Amino acid sequence: MKSKIAVLIPCYNESKTIEKVVKDYKHVLKDADIYVYDNNSTDGTDELAKKAGAIVKYEYRQGKGNVIRSMFRDIDASCYLMVDGDDTYPAEDAKKMCDLILEKKADMVIGDRLSSTYFKENKRPFHNFGNRIVRWLINKLFKNNIKDIMTGYRAFSYEFVKTFPVLSKGFEIETEMTIHAVDKNFNLVEMPVTYRDRPSGSVSKLNTYKDGVKVLKTIATLFKEYRPAFFFNIISAILLIISLFMVTPVFMEYFKTGLVPRFPTLIVGGVILTVSLLLWICGIILQVIVKKHKQLYELILNQMVMKK
Repeated sequence: MKSKIAVLIPCYNESKTIEKVVKDYKHVLKDADIYVYDNNSTDGTDELAKKAGAIVKYEYRQGKGNVIRSMFRDIDASCYLMVDGDDTYPAEDAKKMCDLILEKKADMVIGDRLSSTYFKENKRPFHNFGNRIVRWLINKLFKNNIKDIMTGYRAFSYEFVKTFPVLSKGFEIETEMTIHAVDKNFNLVEMPVTYRDRPSGSVSKLNTYKDGVKVLKTIATLFKEYRPAFFFNIISAILLIISLFMVTPVFMEYFKTGLVPRFPTLIVGGVILTVSLLLWICGIILQVIVKKHKQLYELILNQMVMKK
């Protein structure tokens, strides 16, 4: 049976905060089902969540992306609210976010920390820098103006959740779902939310450098997959410039003297030019495939709406 609102809380060693988080959201969303998915915690997070009244389930594959995949597959609801278990997102914004989904005014509501208190509250300067870089990259590459790409505070519609192919295993999941929503033209609404830093004794599981590199790799991969013509055209153009830089002096010398003294340069330049042309053709073919995939995705989405 599909519940109206499901609150999804992925957790790994959040014993310091999980009881408060569950109780706060139960108080604000009285009819919601609160799900805590424990991801191999060793500090008793699951027992504390049960004590607070949450429905506790387990995901044994490590990583936030793996947890979100299981949540989205297992749970049926009209509105899904995803929130971290570290008590950094106060619950008072939850009802407004859910109402936007239930009233069909949005497919995804993004809890925007960066327009609120994030830069004042967050004590990790490299996290701040990383958020700005990721925001700039995605908005440039995917032609959008989303203010907070990596927030863990979001609300989703049933249609988005059940048609979102989760491929990420770790903290890059938020980046993936944002790009997917933009590419598939879902209705995104950003809502500024209050952010507070983790309480004393609570430790972030996000590795600034390791997870930062994963996020950047995810952006590059998704850019290639969602906008292949642009991606391959960039590489093709770079190789074209290199090849012209190599062969132009050879041809100029040939027109002056009638001789080609640098055959190796001409051959290498010709090979690079050929590769450039092949990449350009690949980009065109892949873009056609992506367009067909979008059309199929829309048909699946339409069928899902008709069955409701």
